[in-house]
Amino acid sequence: MARFSRIEVALEMKRQGVIPVFYHADAEICKQVLKASYAAGIRVFEFTNRGDFAHEVFGTLNRWAATELPELMLGVGSVVDAPTAALYIQLGAAFVVSPLLNEEMAPVCNRRKILWAPGCGSLSEIGRAEELGAEIVKIFPGSSVGGPGFVKAVKGPCPWSSIMPTGGVEPTEESLRAWFEAGVTCVGMGSNLFPKKLIEAGDWNAITETIGRIRAIIASVRP
Repeated sequence: MARFSRIEVALEMKRQGVIPVFYHADAEICKQVLKASYAAGIRVFEFTNRGDFAHEVFGTLNRWAATELPELMLGVGSVVDAPTAALYIQLGAAFVVSPLLNEEMAPVCNRRKILWAPGCGSLSEIGRAEELGAEIVKIFPGSSVGGPGFVKAVKGPCPWSSIMPTGGVEPTEESLRAWFEAGVTCVGMGSNLFPKKLIEAGDWNAITETIGRIRAIIASVRP
C-alpha cells in the first residue's frame, strides 16, 4: 500500500518542478542515486520499469527508502499495461507513469487511489485521460509532440490541465523557461540529471549539485 495519497503526490510534483527518471539493474547504485537526489530536495522520484526483474529492484528500493528516506514518494514509470501497474502498486508504488494512454490502467490505479499519469500526444488524449481520472498527464516525447508550443496551445482552451513533458527537456535556463512559461506543472528528466559518466564514476555529489542547479533555474523562471 502506498504511504502517500495521490493528492500529496500531485502537490509535491508541482512544488518540486522536476521529476527525476532513472533505472539501473543494481539496487545499490539506485540507492546512491536516490540518496543524492534526496539531498538535493527531491521528494518525488520515478523509477523506470525498463529491465528484467525491475520490479524486484523497485521492491528492494521502496522498502529501504521507507526507513532511510522517509519523505520520498517513489513511483514507477514506463508502465504500459494494467497487470504491471497492479504489480508495482502491490510493491507500494506512490504513483504510476505511462508513455501511452491505456484505459485499462485507470481503474486499477483509481481503485487504490494511486496517481496515474498516462502519456498523451494530442488534446483529445489529454481530455480522455482527465475523464478517466488522471490528475497530471504526461506528454511524451515532449519535443516530438510539439514542445512548449503544444503545451501553450493546450492550455488556451483547457487551462485546468496539468501537464508534465518528458523527453526533450534540456537542463538549460532557455529550455526550462520555455516549458514553464508555456504552462507545464513539472518536467520529467532522466539522462540530463544522471549522466552515464557520473554514475560509472560514483560521483554522487555531482548529481546532487546538478539537480540543485536545475531546481534553482526552475524557481527563477517559473511564472
